[in-house]
Amino acid sequence: MEYESPPDASASLPASLSPGAPLFTPQGLDRWRLGFQLDAERQFARCAAKIRSLNAGSGQLREELNLLFDQLLSEKYNTPNISIGTEDVCALLKHACSLVPLKQEHLVIKFCQLANHLLNQLTVVIDEQTSDVLVKYTVKALRRCDTWTHSDILLALSTVVFGNGSQCLQHLGEFLGEDGLLLTYSSTSQPNMDLQLCALKCLTNICVRLPGQLPLDDEHRSVFFQVFLKTLQSPKPPQADELVYCLITKRALKGLQCCLSGGKWIFGEGEELGSVLAVLKRLMFHGAPGVNVDWALVLYPAPLPQFEAPAALKPPEPPIEAAAPCKASRKKKKKPRGRGRKTGTEESSEEEEEDEMEEVSALLHRGGRRAAGKDAESRPKPSAASLLPSLRTVSSDSEISDMEGNAQSGLSSHYSVSQRALLCLLAVVKVVERRTLYGYWSSFIPDSSMERLPPLSLLTIVLKAPSPRVRAGALQVLMALLYGSCGFLAVAEDTASPPTSYTPFSYTLATSVREMHRVLSLALLAETSIQMVTQVIKCLGLLVANSPYRRLKPGLLSGLIRKVHPYMHHRDVTVRVSVLSLFSAMVTTHASLPEVQLLLQQPVSSSSGGGSGSGSSQDNWRQRDGVSSPCHTPSAHGSYANSPRVAHTPVEEAAAAAHATWLLPMSVALVTQPREDQSGSEGSGTCGGVALEQLPVRVQALQILCQLVRCCFPLAQSHLCELGQLSADCLRETEAPIRLYAAKLLYELGNSIVQQYRCAPESKRVPLSQVVRFWSDALSGPLNTVMQNEQQPNMQMTACNILASILPQAFAELPEKTQLMCVTVLLGLNYSENTMVKMAAVRGLGLYIMFPCLTEDVMFMADTANTVLSTLKDSSPNVRIKACWALANLTDALVVTMESGAVDFQEEPSDTLLLKMLQAAIKGLTDKNMVKFNAVRVIGNLLRFLRRSQLTHATFQGPVEEAARGLPKTIQTESCSMKVLWNACYALGKAFRNPDLQLDSALWAADAFSALCYAVTSIKNLKVQIKSAAALNVPAQRRYYGDTERFMSVWNSLALALENSEDTGSFVGYNYYFSLRRTLAEALLHLLSLSQAQDMDALGTSVAGERGRTIRGYVIKYLREEEEGAEEADGEKDERKKCVDPQQRMEALQQNVNRLKSLEAEGEQSGKKTVVDFLEDVLRSCEE
Repeated sequence: MEYESPPDASASLPASLSPGAPLFTPQGLDRWRLGFQLDAERQFARCAAKIRSLNAGSGQLREELNLLFDQLLSEKYNTPNISIGTEDVCALLKHACSLVPLKQEHLVIKFCQLANHLLNQLTVVIDEQTSDVLVKYTVKALRRCDTWTHSDILLALSTVVFGNGSQCLQHLGEFLGEDGLLLTYSSTSQPNMDLQLCALKCLTNICVRLPGQLPLDDEHRSVFFQVFLKTLQSPKPPQADELVYCLITKRALKGLQCCLSGGKWIFGEGEELGSVLAVLKRLMFHGAPGVNVDWALVLYPAPLPQFEAPAALKPPEPPIEAAAPCKASRKKKKKPRGRGRKTGTEESSEEEEEDEMEEVSALLHRGGRRAAGKDAESRPKPSAASLLPSLRTVSSDSEISDMEGNAQSGLSSHYSVSQRALLCLLAVVKVVERRTLYGYWSSFIPDSSMERLPPLSLLTIVLKAPSPRVRAGALQVLMALLYGSCGFLAVAEDTASPPTSYTPFSYTLATSVREMHRVLSLALLAETSIQMVTQVIKCLGLLVANSPYRRLKPGLLSGLIRKVHPYMHHRDVTVRVSVLSLFSAMVTTHASLPEVQLLLQQPVSSSSGGGSGSGSSQDNWRQRDGVSSPCHTPSAHGSYANSPRVAHTPVEEAAAAAHATWLLPMSVALVTQPREDQSGSEGSGTCGGVALEQLPVRVQALQILCQLVRCCFPLAQSHLCELGQLSADCLRETEAPIRLYAAKLLYELGNSIVQQYRCAPESKRVPLSQVVRFWSDALSGPLNTVMQNEQQPNMQMTACNILASILPQAFAELPEKTQLMCVTVLLGLNYSENTMVKMAAVRGLGLYIMFPCLTEDVMFMADTANTVLSTLKDSSPNVRIKACWALANLTDALVVTMESGAVDFQEEPSDTLLLKMLQAAIKGLTDKNMVKFNAVRVIGNLLRFLRRSQLTHATFQGPVEEAARGLPKTIQTESCSMKVLWNACYALGKAFRNPDLQLDSALWAADAFSALCYAVTSIKNLKVQIKSAAALNVPAQRRYYGDTERFMSVWNSLALALENSEDTGSFVGYNYYFSLRRTLAEALLHLLSLSQAQDMDALGTSVAGERGRTIRGYVIKYLREEEEGAEEADGEKDERKKCVDPQQRMEALQQNVNRLKSLEAEGEQSGKKTVVDFLEDVLRSCEE
């Protein structure tokens, strides 16, 4: 026999062993898993079929059930992709419970274990019928079986009722009645703590609410709440096992949390809330070393915290081992002499740095306080703190004895109790009303008073809790308290020293804000894990967003920014993003603060000690030649600077102005420059083969640029062209978020330029030539492609907003081709199928129609009108709101152009188009309020614009009459909003200015005057009263007011409104009262100037009484007003002609007196004499 050589081993190997080759995966593993799943499914199907074939009279039923239950319990069903139907499980359990007699307790236990096993591992949501059958069975078992079986039965019951509380309402009487099973077992007097734990689990699972299920009713939730609260308030039994007690406490806390998840707090706001907060505060510190105090049973709303007294004379465990050496070393430290004298600011700054260094040292030396994370090398730590050795040493399992292991387990149980208590406190914060919760602020966030020991609070846990999960929970609660607290914290103030006799609440709250800054800054320096660093910085961001720095001593915010800024060099993306979010909060909420303005204009990094500064205005962020600079970690002292150094010399001030802001170039570099660490994962894009920053960082940096432009445009306007080029480059990228925020940056730039030209003096504006160049470059770049891409509606919507943000003066200077492109795009996108795009496009047209260069373009106006009328028929109310607003702007432009003296402009718009606009506005009167208030604007403008030939045309007469009657009807409709009412009054005032309407013979005039009189006297809104009084002051001839009865109705309404204006009621809108009284006085004088002989008797009677004295006082005030007082309170220009000079007003009044004297009154002359005497008395009083 010939010898056969073995097969070549190399032949079976892959041909290539390059690093890019796919990893080896054993193919047998998947086959084994699949076989295991099939075996479990077959076993379940076989056993289920066997059980369903059995009946209560089967021979050897007990042995067969025992064997089948064991086989089902031996399988694992929690593997993925296992296909066992819910119906099969429910059918199996229902039939099995009918086979198991309650007298066979061992079999009952096995059935309960099987139900628990199947429902837990298969995560089955059983139907209501199965739930009812199983609950009835377990209740019977609890009543008949011996006590030793109850633990397993209660566990099965807890699994059955999990998330099915609303389906167990018929059984809640047995559970929660006077002798209810669960109430008995969960009682604090229950000797068997295992049964108490299982009963609490049942109660908790009943309270659990799954998505889509109804919550429990308030009555039963209150019962559960009291059970859990009583359990938490009860002390630990003397001989109780610590671990079991911790489990009971955690279960009660979870149940309390489930009760609070129903929506609102329904358990009373007196001592109930105080009791819950007190027990949660105690459990926050459960098992904490060195905490041995008598806790308050109830917390009460108070501006100062309730102190916890020592519980016993037994000395507490020493919590700090490294603080003493630090203090001792501090006492021995002496300042060297002969190096030069330092200013008081520098000395205090160094002392604060030393104090913080010692506190950080103490924190890092706490036993078991911090573990050095795997990212410790990349964290920007102070040099002194980084030299401190960590006392926690990671030992192997073999080095831990059994006793030490039990101790570690006990500590873990204590920490989990604290964590669960913090989660429950978080639920309380979310459901309790804010103004109620702020009463307990001092119990959880103390002030920084140095006259007493700081109380135990959330800040204590943030700094000193050994468990990172507990510290994270405390940070979550702190963030929930800070969220939306701007109104509450706005009271804080410490710019001045408090009185010595008492401490104001504002000062106490200010010290609380400072304490949060101090503690969170220390926690940031002491934390090592990436997750905790991120949470601390996010919490600082919320603190920055809600703190009233304008009312606090300066330096607090700038010091915080300097401590956070080094973390921009952290290698983790989430840390860098959270730092950028903090900067964003600073810019968004405090941009106008002088400290922030100075901080943004000065370099963040500064030198330590007395050396020369090495930081640049851009913080040495990145090299500008496109090459990434190495990652540099700032020095410790540089990141601890107290406040920015003020530029004193002209050279320094000019340099600061040239640098503008360090935040802007840093954000630009994050978007465009290669990232520092090229060894990590791939970034969001590449730049010349080098990876850019990761996508979240670049998106957040673009958001900061948008906020800088919106809130600090004077600091960013010198970079206008650079930012425009950045937007164009980002629009060419493929990442959708980058393109979207690049487009938003372009919009913010345009909008800020418009606002600057509207408000800022000419010397501070961006030159118009630069604005034109900016828009020429932007509109000739990739924005064109974006506007035509129908696959990205968000980008199209933002592009429409960009076009609408072009400065009108710059638009007029753009090439005609570019102007035509902008108009064509907006007109075309009005027919988009996307609602948001259509809204943005019609809004853009509404702005363009007000551009001076387009107002007199009749073709553009006609195209815009037709497009807007088509959009006004859209089914979306939001689109109709924008379309009606655009139509109102178009009619405003018609009136403005007509009144500016344009030759024959009224004849250019076609009658058909005007009629369509009027009919669309009439239809808008029946739409929503947001459409209606623009519809009345359209009607008022068109009634002002229409010529006599159109008003007398048969086609127009019906719609004009309907529109004119619609305005008074709208004013007298109670369901209309105030904005609709004052626009309707303003619209009637505009209509009165059209002499072609023939107001004296118009059938709707009586309704119009009646509605305006009703508005000025009966509607309490001041703007409505102002607009209605101004409208009554418009008619220029006496005949327009009708007969004497209507004329006196107008007079009496104005006089009554002036009399009622003395009853201010509240200070809400107080600044409008001046404008209202001024408008009413002017309207009354206007009526007197038009009055005729037939009106004298009624006018004389009115001015002779008490009302006349009221009118006299306000008329005198009006006549004495200077020009500054003539401005409307709401900032709108009044279109009526008025004499703003007091001398001119008095001359006009004297002329009116002379006119009245020359009137020939009918009958007796007493009325005319009374009116003349009244006016002469007013003139004499004004001349005194």
